[in-house]
Amino acid sequence: MEKGTSSWASSGSSYEVFLNFRGVDTRHGFTDFLYHGMVGAGILVFRDSESLHVGEEIGAELLQAIENFKIYIPIFSANYASSCWCLRELANMVECTLKSNGNKEILPIFLDVEPVDVKLKTNLYNQTLSKRQKTLCSEAESWQKALIAVGKIKGWNLKKDEREASDVNSGMMVVEADGDGD
Repeated sequence: MEKGTSSWASSGSSYEVFLNFRGVDTRHGFTDFLYHGMVGAGILVFRDSESLHVGEEIGAELLQAIENFKIYIPIFSANYASSCWCLRELANMVECTLKSNGNKEILPIFLDVEPVDVKLKTNLYNQTLSKRQKTLCSEAESWQKALIAVGKIKGWNLKKDEREASDVNSGMMVVEADGDGD
């Protein structure tokens, strides 16, 4: 393989599900349960710590690879909006879904946040995005639109550490059912 190319970008179509999450909030808890539960059920899941290798550059290649996924699962947490990278991925997922003619789906999980937070009707994400706009971040408007759009999608509204295992199992059943319709 040539230097600068990565196996996950070139084989992005082999994955079925893309997990989008703020690592410091959920990586070693809920996201870990969800990832291992789906992998155990035979679902091909992309998660950065397993799918990106040390030394690989994260950037445009990852955003391009997102186009190859069928199901996107953003896991919204308290600090999600503080990650420019999470927001970039989310905006890309929304764009890919809109262009897919119904062939791609976003299944949001609201972990210790409410859909109204994601729809920017409270200060939780609003304050962070306001700071981004003040620093002249040109992407902030697309991030706002993506958050509002995904906040309107029915998803799972979960409280951290509350029934995580059963919530993960019920979520996997939905992902498996969606994946079976190919």
